[in-house]
Amino acid sequence: MNPSALEILLQEGEGTLLEYKESLSASFARELVALANTLGGKILLGVRDDGTVVGIGDSNELRARLQDIARNCDPPVKILQERIGKVTVVTVRESDAKPVQCSDGFFWRQGAVTQKLSRSEIRDFFRREGGVRFDLSLCPAFHYPRDFDRSKLDAWLELSRITARQPVEEILVNIEAAERTGGKLLFRNAGALFFAREPRRFFNQAYITCLLFKGTDRVHVLDRKDFDGGIVSDIEESLRFIERNTRTAYRIEKLQREEIPEYPMAALREAVTNAVMHRDWFNEGANVFVEIYDDRIEIVSPGGLPAGLSAAELGTRSVRRNALIADLLHRIAFIEKAGTGIHRMREDARMHSCPGPEFRADGFFAAVFQPRARLLAPEELGPPIETLPGLSQAQGEAQEAQGEAQEAQGETQGGLTAVEKAILGACGAAPRTGQELLASTGYLTRTGHFKKSLQKLLRSGLIERTLPDNPRSPKQRYRLTPLGHQALTSRSREIDSMGGSLGR
Repeated sequence: MNPSALEILLQEGEGTLLEYKESLSASFARELVALANTLGGKILLGVRDDGTVVGIGDSNELRARLQDIARNCDPPVKILQERIGKVTVVTVRESDAKPVQCSDGFFWRQGAVTQKLSRSEIRDFFRREGGVRFDLSLCPAFHYPRDFDRSKLDAWLELSRITARQPVEEILVNIEAAERTGGKLLFRNAGALFFAREPRRFFNQAYITCLLFKGTDRVHVLDRKDFDGGIVSDIEESLRFIERNTRTAYRIEKLQREEIPEYPMAALREAVTNAVMHRDWFNEGANVFVEIYDDRIEIVSPGGLPAGLSAAELGTRSVRRNALIADLLHRIAFIEKAGTGIHRMREDARMHSCPGPEFRADGFFAAVFQPRARLLAPEELGPPIETLPGLSQAQGEAQEAQGEAQEAQGETQGGLTAVEKAILGACGAAPRTGQELLASTGYLTRTGHFKKSLQKLLRSGLIERTLPDNPRSPKQRYRLTPLGHQALTSRSREIDSMGGSLGR
């Protein structure tokens, strides 16, 4: 700094980034931490509040005292000292480990005034700067084992493919859902969100609201569901709500049915999962919303973008507001850790001929999806094509009952049900996705019967996953094993034999 630059600072007057001090007093440490907690700035020693230069002696003792005060802050504050005429200029760096405190407490700058932070301001400061993590904080109201739901942990372990050979308490500690303190097992907030019997007893904001509106405005509600069974269940139920309340087109070609959803479902799954994972869980007055309109679906979560991530960087950098929640979802393949969620949403929309999703970030974060302009024209599909509304709950239950009846009949007639035979036949030509297998069976949604049939074929060794180590991968396919080829060949011969008998 040169004298002309100092003159400008003297004319400028005190402000958020500039403080005048006539001498080195006991309050100097407060000014240091206040600037470090805000945006950094400069302290001019030897200058009165009105900007008059009175000067301060320059000595090694003064320089050493300034460095000692800066080092004794917690964490230490980085400063640079310069001598310009009779004034000592102390440049204070903004701290990269906020909040900073001195022996008198926590301070920050509000205009030209240094103010001490109140308890609530300190709490909010820590939250904003990431000093306090919601997901890692302990949940004191949760009492183990009274509030613990073992079935939720078992379901999570099955999805994660972790073998439960250790005691339950050891597993909970190893996955960081809980910790041991004083001989007790204390649950973290993330552990309660995943494995509590009733998560909303501990966090009133722990639910997803799904709404179906009439038209394009948020006025007339046709259907509403609140899901509060835990993070995994809430995500799955929200996707089922979307499937029930959006349209599906399908074609039948060579005895195979192919579904064409109105919206990119994989992208919507990613968006709902991200909304739960990245939301501001400290905001107790807001929850995640899934809103279905005639012309779009909006998925909205409280909190805006995480600290350290700008709108321009969205989709290029990964900043996780709730790293433990993200890790527990990653272990069951609900998300990837590489920060590719935005890219996958856009890619899935493109693959389904849908417009790319739009994103808004203010106090809330919203992902907006638009449907196909049309559910594909007949010339693109080939006849026949049919457009169906989403299944109602009653229709879904009826289809499930029909499938179970078919299963019982099929098992009495040769070991494989009609659904299982359809899955085998679909895998005969080439590896198939789960959605393609679903279409081959004639189902419109993934009913429990379809899932049981798929699991039965996997257990019996008739089909296998192409990516066995990542069962929920979007690239997952199912293919016939040698045993499956043999079963399918035997089935074909049986049909040919029946045909020959009928011909005679």
